[in-house]
Amino acid sequence: MSNSPSAPSRRRFLTSTAAAAAATAGGIPLLSACGSDGAAGGGGEGRVAENELESILPTYRASDVAVEPDIPSENGSSPGYTSFIPEDELGVTVPQPKGNGGEYRVMSPLWGTPPSDGNAYWTAMDEAIGVRVRWQTQDGNTYGDKLGAVLAGSDIPDLVCVPGWELTGQIPRAISSRFADLGPFLSGDRVFDYPNLAAVPTAAWEASVFGGALRGLPMPSPPIGGVVPFYRQDIFEANGWAPPTDAEEFLSFCQDVTSARNRVWACEDMKWSAWIIHGVLPERPQYWEEVDGRLVNRYETDAYLEGLEWTRRLYDAGVVHPDAVAVQGDALVRFTSGESLMFNTGQGVWHNTLTEQRTANPDFRMNAFDYFGVGGADPVLYAGNGATIWTFVNKDLPEERIREALEIANFCAAPYGTREQLLRTYGVQDVHYTVENEQRVRTPQGEEEVVPETYTFIATPGHFVAASDVPQLVEDQTGWLKRQMPYVREPLFYGRQIQEPDQFTNLNDQFEALEDDVVRGRRSIRDVQDAAAEWRRNGGDELRDWYQRLRDEESA
Repeated sequence: MSNSPSAPSRRRFLTSTAAAAAATAGGIPLLSACGSDGAAGGGGEGRVAENELESILPTYRASDVAVEPDIPSENGSSPGYTSFIPEDELGVTVPQPKGNGGEYRVMSPLWGTPPSDGNAYWTAMDEAIGVRVRWQTQDGNTYGDKLGAVLAGSDIPDLVCVPGWELTGQIPRAISSRFADLGPFLSGDRVFDYPNLAAVPTAAWEASVFGGALRGLPMPSPPIGGVVPFYRQDIFEANGWAPPTDAEEFLSFCQDVTSARNRVWACEDMKWSAWIIHGVLPERPQYWEEVDGRLVNRYETDAYLEGLEWTRRLYDAGVVHPDAVAVQGDALVRFTSGESLMFNTGQGVWHNTLTEQRTANPDFRMNAFDYFGVGGADPVLYAGNGATIWTFVNKDLPEERIREALEIANFCAAPYGTREQLLRTYGVQDVHYTVENEQRVRTPQGEEEVVPETYTFIATPGHFVAASDVPQLVEDQTGWLKRQMPYVREPLFYGRQIQEPDQFTNLNDQFEALEDDVVRGRRSIRDVQDAAAEWRRNGGDELRDWYQRLRDEESA
């Protein structure tokens, strides 16, 4: 998504990485999905205890077709693939179309221009699966508005993608009432009818339980979701610099390298990284910690205030690019041009940026610096749920149509190193890409037609890092993941889909704008403390009690 402001909103930040295929490692969550009927007590309608969850989840079975990675996973990190795999060496998971020719309307977000109906990419996918998909793509920037209207109406598409950042208002309740329980088709060993779905990591399925039932087809998340702190490795090395390893060192380093006269600033807005550096709790519903037997919210913690204050010090020191201060322009463009030396965004930009810069600036190299803590302390990276984007199946479809829809998902979830995955990712050889010097190069038609926010959003395999054209990227990204994994911890309520009662829907709305005002010096830390007090008065304490009952039930 081009022209994204330099201080992104939460939604815009999340969508910047939405197209990166993802998955997770490990960990059985405390409990899974919790729908709510808005009642004051308990987990609400649809609560699932851990013993019940075991009967809902699909049985995991690794793919017998997937190729061995060049860089194996460690402690749950993503595997890496650096080698080019010729087409005649690719595995096959769907040797012939499994669909029966059914037609399906699929609604998904898309950032950019949709290809024309009947294009060669969609046609090839349909033929390989044995179905006809009629895409109803919607502008990703306003997708939530369209999604809410569609789910409130009577004409629900056959499959609907719901990104996690749209799980607000009545949408979680609509998921439980509008979409099919996939348990009868996928729970336990039933999933073996769909081998690629069986190989989806369990943590992704755990996050796909809504309203007490397995409803979501997951796009699994990477083991460390969210923010990647990038730096211009080529510029750092040319100047003999090393990335900072402490919060105070970061500030002094930024002051040393900023030269407004030469139009070089140390960084963009670093608020998202500040949360991790200071160990700030994640966003809802995992935004609680237990202190002396009492739940404390993210907004009530010293770490939250300290993260804001540290970010404001960067602004006050004049080391943040002025366009980031003004919330204008494109942070990635400033980074690639060398005006900003560090910025944070989603991992999805890494590969594309390196390949785009290859011609314009052959010496260009970006990398991720390791997170650090404050005062020599270790950083804290909170594990995100195993999936944050799902596609749901209309509950009014008859059984045979649901099974056929699952064949679409099974095809899309084929692992790396298979013909199915190649087709989904690149399209048709000599139409959407060519092979040059053992690399696949997209054609102009491929750039136009093979859009990531279509079949990718139906389902994907476990997360991996693959770039035979830029093997250094694979080494850098997998290495960064391995180094961060020891600092990952699970927050309270990890792995659960929790629908807060309706009266709390807008309770947190004021904080994002307030945060951006504070770091830019327009508001004070005292204003944040006052906002937290107002939050408690306006329902925060009641919400705390509601979560405490969930916690008590969980511990019973």
